[in-house]
Amino acid sequence: MDWWNDIVDWLASDQGWRILSGAIIPFVAIVLAGIIGAAVGRAGVHRLVDQRDFETRVAAVASLVTAGQNAVRWHSQGPDAREHAQQVATEAHVAVRLLPVPGADLAADWAAHQLEAMRVNSVNFSLAADDTLAEYQNRLVDWLRHPRKAKRLFSSDLDRWDYDNIPIDELQKPAPTT
Repeated sequence: MDWWNDIVDWLASDQGWRILSGAIIPFVAIVLAGIIGAAVGRAGVHRLVDQRDFETRVAAVASLVTAGQNAVRWHSQGPDAREHAQQVATEAHVAVRLLPVPGADLAADWAAHQLEAMRVNSVNFSLAADDTLAEYQNRLVDWLRHPRKAKRLFSSDLDRWDYDNIPIDELQKPAPTT
C-alpha cells in the first residue's frame, strides 16, 4: 500500500504533474485518437465497398432486365438487333455469375432459362409476354434485395424445369438393383 501512496504523492508533486500533463496524457490522447480515427476510417471504407457492391449488383440486374425486354420483342427485331440483344444477354449472364452474392449462379441460370422462354413466346406477342416480363423483373429485384430467399426460389424453379425436361422413357425405367 505504501507504493500506491508514493505514486499518488509523486503525481501530486510539481515534477510528477509535469510528466503526467506533458507526456502521459498527450500520449494516451494520441493513441485513443488513432484508434477512433482508424475505426471511423474502416467504417467509411466498409460503407463505400458495400455501396459499390450494391451498385454492381444493380447494374447486373438492370442488364438482365434489358435483355428480358429485348427477348420479349425477339421476333419483331432484325438480325442485327437480335445479335446485339444476344450479346447483351450474354454479358448480363456473365456479370451476374461473377457477383459475390449467394445464388448468383442460380440467378444467372434461371434468367437464361426465362430469357429463352421469352424469346420462344415472343412470336405471339400478347399480354402474357408483358406478365412474364413483369414477373421476371420482380424476381430479379427480389433476388437483389434478398439473395438468400430468392436463391431457394430459383433453385426450386430450376429443379422443376430439369424434371420437366426428362424424357418419359427415363422416368419409366426401373431403378437399378445391386
